[in-house]
Amino acid sequence: MAKRDFYEVLGVSKGASQDEIKKAYRKKAVQFHPDKNPDDKTAEDKFKEVGEAFEILSDDQKRAAYDQMGHAAFQGGGGGGRGGGFHGGAVDPFDLFNQVFGGGGGGGGGGGGIFEQFFGGGQSQDPSGAQRGSDLRYDMEIKFEEAVLGCEKNISITKLDGCGKCNGSGATKGSGRKVCVTCGGHGQVVAQRGFFRMQQTCPECDGQGSVLEKPCRECRGSGRVEKKSKITLKVPEGVDTGTRLRSGGKGEAGVRGGGSGDLYVVLHVQPHEIFDRDEDDLLCEVPISFVTAALGGELRVPTLSGSASIKIPAGTQSGTTFRLKGRGVKNLQGYGTGDLNVKVKVEVPARLDKEQKAKLEEFAELCGDDVNPQSKSFLEKAKNFFN
Repeated sequence: MAKRDFYEVLGVSKGASQDEIKKAYRKKAVQFHPDKNPDDKTAEDKFKEVGEAFEILSDDQKRAAYDQMGHAAFQGGGGGGRGGGFHGGAVDPFDLFNQVFGGGGGGGGGGGGIFEQFFGGGQSQDPSGAQRGSDLRYDMEIKFEEAVLGCEKNISITKLDGCGKCNGSGATKGSGRKVCVTCGGHGQVVAQRGFFRMQQTCPECDGQGSVLEKPCRECRGSGRVEKKSKITLKVPEGVDTGTRLRSGGKGEAGVRGGGSGDLYVVLHVQPHEIFDRDEDDLLCEVPISFVTAALGGELRVPTLSGSASIKIPAGTQSGTTFRLKGRGVKNLQGYGTGDLNVKVKVEVPARLDKEQKAKLEEFAELCGDDVNPQSKSFLEKAKNFFN
């Protein structure tokens, strides 16, 4: 089959700059890379084709020869340079891919680089080194008073802790580690798949390059065992639903000497039967008698730290709110303490005997309209609706 024009292969014009040629190659090489198209012979051929086109067009001397003579310039070992492109067999398309994407050479992909970044590898922490344990989350329900006033809670969680028998080493006492025979201590193995050589993590040692001589029977070489742990947690004043408390080092144990993760406790506050909360303020609705509202008096109200007194002025209307400074919630960031807002609700007697009714009727006649200014004002505004 006749070769396609190299400019057509990369999808660029004959006057394309080197940057345009390189950009076109990057796009095509990623599109047709065999790892992205497993067992697709057509994609593999196209990957080789775009590599060949880029090898020629990215070299100014070879490009000039190609522009003048076409493919004939490289037949019979011509073209100079690096053995006439792929014709001399000196350039591996996979090696070229790594060079262009910054991974360097490596004889068929052993060098890594951008290749692994595109297809799932890339730089990672040393698998044979210490690794920090995982963080854990624990959801805990607390009472309203505990959230406002603070408390101390004991929780029990099951998590991976360091093995006590091997002190987290994973090895039986007196034994150590030996070189992995599968990868020869490199932590990587190379698999040949047709035209390509693939490098992957050694399945025997998980990339560590060594294995345990005698794994600990308690933890089976992991260095960690599942244990039930009891943790005491101090809940500060002012927390609310959604507050997340961190207990450092109380997560899962690390691997190979790595530090433990952290425990994050997410709080959920139960509702209260009397109080509501608005950020740092507390809200409370208290019923008062009609007589107290009319004549005034002293009202005892509950707070989360005891009781308090409020002076009720004569003529207090239902819905009036009284503020008790500093009787609310302590700000979690230390910006003072909120208030307690007490809303009074005038309670109307539900049942009256004959004598009580008579007294009220007499009271109503004595009052007339002058003692109910709000009613009088409303009737003035609404009189047109009654005509």
